[in-house]
Amino acid sequence: MIGHIGLNVDDLAAAKSYYDRLIPAVDFETFLEGDDQVAYRPAGGKPGTYLFLYPSWEPSEYSRLNTGLQHLAFVVPSRTRVQEVHHLAVELGSNVLHEPQEWPEYPPPYYATFWEDPHGFMLEAVCHHDRD
Repeated sequence: MIGHIGLNVDDLAAAKSYYDRLIPAVDFETFLEGDDQVAYRPAGGKPGTYLFLYPSWEPSEYSRLNTGLQHLAFVVPSRTRVQEVHHLAVELGSNVLHEPQEWPEYPPPYYATFWEDPHGFMLEAVCHHDRD
């Protein structure tokens, strides 16, 4: 199991504002917050990978097409939740890459939506069940 993932962002306050709204919808909660980091963990004591956000030390342009992080996927319990997360991403002004849909090229059932956060990181909400 991966313990945590750390991402550098160019504006920690903006990232915190964005993720504080998004994180509950993908069943995460705040783990810690400070001037030099903010972290989220799976809600309710569930096991899983923590997400840490840190301020960048050096300015740079991120692209998921370059070597490095390609995307982060959040597993959610239902297709309805995938749609709710999609609507929240739209409300937050995110760049939506793929509307909620089935992805037959992945092992079924795979229902997901993809979008970019304000820093350009591609995020995904995915349900591996046929349930709503």
